[in-house]
Amino acid sequence: MQQNRIVLTNGSGLHARPAAQFVKKAAGFKSSVTVEANGKKADAKSILQLLSLGAKDGTEIVIAADGSDEVECISSLRELLRGGLVE
Repeated sequence: MQQNRIVLTNGSGLHARPAAQFVKKAAGFKSSVTVEANGKKADAKSILQLLSLGAKDGTEIVIAADGSDEVECISSLRELLRGGLVE
C-alpha cells in the first residue's frame, strides 16, 4: 500500500468539477484508492463518497492506493491535485 499526504490548493477543493476529474483519473487504475479528509474516508472512485468528505481549499488529505499499479496511481493523482484540476 502506498500513501501520500497533500494539502488542497485549488480554490474549490474537491467539489463538483475537480472531484469528477479526480474520480475519472482514479477509476483508470486497477488499485483500490481511498481518500481521507476531515476524519472521514471515501472510495476515490465514487464521486458521491468523495464529495461527502467536504474537502475544501487548504484541507490536508491522505490518498492511499493498494494494488498492482499503486505507485503510478498515487503519483498521477498527486500531480493532478498539484496543478491539473479545472475549477
